[in-house]
Amino acid sequence: AATARYRGDAGGSPLRVRHLPPRVRAAVLTLHGGQEESRARSRHWHPAALRMRPVLRSAASAVSPEEVLLGEVRYRHRGWNEGDPAQDALAALDELTGAHGEVPVVLIGHSMGGRAALTASRHPQVRGVLALAPWVVEDEPVDQLRG
Repeated sequence: AATARYRGDAGGSPLRVRHLPPRVRAAVLTLHGGQEESRARSRHWHPAALRMRPVLRSAASAVSPEEVLLGEVRYRHRGWNEGDPAQDALAALDELTGAHGEVPVVLIGHSMGGRAALTASRHPQVRGVLALAPWVVEDEPVDQLRG
């Protein structure tokens, strides 16, 4: 998948791994909410990011800890800004694929993160999306959701 190069904080990565099993056979990634427009840096301690921690813990209780990587997508900015979070999600998926091969991925996103997850579902490794109260607009592309 062609994506924009991720340029986060110094040494930053779009993928924050919370649990790395001995052998990665699948992955669950969370994507938090945000604002329509904001170029302010996204931080792991912002309420929107913290809100997804219990969601990831809940997902962890439903999967095999020996096989499923659990992680978060780190955004460069707090806002949508023409799709920045979706580009960050695609970059995280590319990083995951580069490090662990072609494993199936489920994305769980809330609000703006739901929109980013739906948009990033075009990535070939995405097998499922759980969009919690997704923020979507009327002309949002949905072709990647068919089939």
